[in-house]
Amino acid sequence: MSLVPRLLLQTAIWVVALGALLFLSAGTLRWPGAWVLLGLMAAIGTGIGLWLARRDPALLAERMKLPVQRGQKGWDQVLMGVFLALWSGWLVLMGLDMRFAWSQVPGWASVLGAVGIMLGYGLVVPVFRANSFAAPVVKVQAERGHRVIDTGPYAVVRHPMYAGALPIFVGIPLLLGSWWGLLGVPAVMVVIALRAVREERVLAAGLPGYAEYARRVRWRLLPGVW
Repeated sequence: MSLVPRLLLQTAIWVVALGALLFLSAGTLRWPGAWVLLGLMAAIGTGIGLWLARRDPALLAERMKLPVQRGQKGWDQVLMGVFLALWSGWLVLMGLDMRFAWSQVPGWASVLGAVGIMLGYGLVVPVFRANSFAAPVVKVQAERGHRVIDTGPYAVVRHPMYAGALPIFVGIPLLLGSWWGLLGVPAVMVVIALRAVREERVLAAGLPGYAEYARRVRWRLLPGVW
């Protein structure tokens, strides 16, 4: 299957799986925030994917691979499993919040959540523009001529994609109307932070120039914080 049909198929599967976790745990389809989230995910995923198909098809092909790959570190496979379990449980928790009406989130907060999601993905686009090696798994891509990227957002923080994930993870429970969902954000971010630290060790050991880059760019995710 060529790249674009695969992209459309994988995006559709992702959105359907996301909707299944949300609606089955909520016990209803009458959940406007969930429909808006699914629409955003479908539109953003398709839009960025089609843009990459024209600009950097090699990166798109890399990002469409399975989350467990040959050459990937064992610890990264474990962390990916933990992340996927946390992600699924987090969605179910927010669905249960909807089912039992534990939270009363004002409309303005839900709008703010949608804005946060779009802002987060807006921060991810410059990452793809600057870094053709932004694979979904931790590995040195020697076969693709992997090199250190220090331009664009990488001149500010060492992990700009992870930084962009923060407003997305905060925005999702706000859009879905779940205060309880906000409690899951720190756990997800701890996994991401742990992965960032371990990823740096792999890159410093196997990617020439990365250790010097890490000394030059001080912050990992948030300038002035960490």
